[in-house]
Amino acid sequence: MLQYLNSLPDSERGQLNRYNFSLPHTFEGYPQADLAAVSHAFMEAWVWLEREGLIAPKPGEQGEWVFITRRGRRLRSAEQLKAYQRANLLPRTLLHPLITEKIWASFLRGDYDTAIFQAFREVEIAVRKAGRFQPTDLGTDLMRKAFDQSRGPLRDADAPSSERQAVSALFAGALGLYKNPHSHRSVLVEARKAVEIILLASHLLYLIDERSNPDRLQTAARRARGLLPDDPAQRG
Repeated sequence: MLQYLNSLPDSERGQLNRYNFSLPHTFEGYPQADLAAVSHAFMEAWVWLEREGLIAPKPGEQGEWVFITRRGRRLRSAEQLKAYQRANLLPRTLLHPLITEKIWASFLRGDYDTAIFQAFREVEIAVRKAGRFQPTDLGTDLMRKAFDQSRGPLRDADAPSSERQAVSALFAGALGLYKNPHSHRSVLVEARKAVEIILLASHLLYLIDERSNPDRLQTAARRARGLLPDDPAQRG
């Protein structure tokens, strides 16, 4: 529908009205038996465009007159609209900046397996850099070395042994499950599952940031033990 509305001449695009659009002339050419279902689908689409801010009420006009918003005018093709819908699935503001930089274009194209591989490659690179490992240190072995509960440079020495072991297993398992298969073979992933996996990679990168900053890690540990208030404004 948005593609159709954007294709209208200026004179018609300036006269968009929800009620007028719902009248029978809009649905001419469709089989009589399908008119009810078709008209409902059209109005569902119209309301969705309103909800997404792609069309909006005309300023200073009474009734149901609308205009196509700036965002709506940018989405002139079906592929552009699909990219917009994909972007809404992935909360960009929650992503680690490295993840956003590396995977955003792939995700918007719907190239989910590539986006997942890129995300976990950043996790691997970040662990190698934070732990000062060699370029030859790779994959799950690298994760186990970095987070080894006794000697790993990225372990939290103040955490219980079981938690240190769990973090090591988390990083090794996530990399083995989500990076390696996507680098060795073609893996088909649906959009929602890709979002979940990419958010996991982002979470792991934030954990690496904490582990590679001892002051930050010590502060987090003290707060967890109740030695610091949660609200920074409450600290002396």
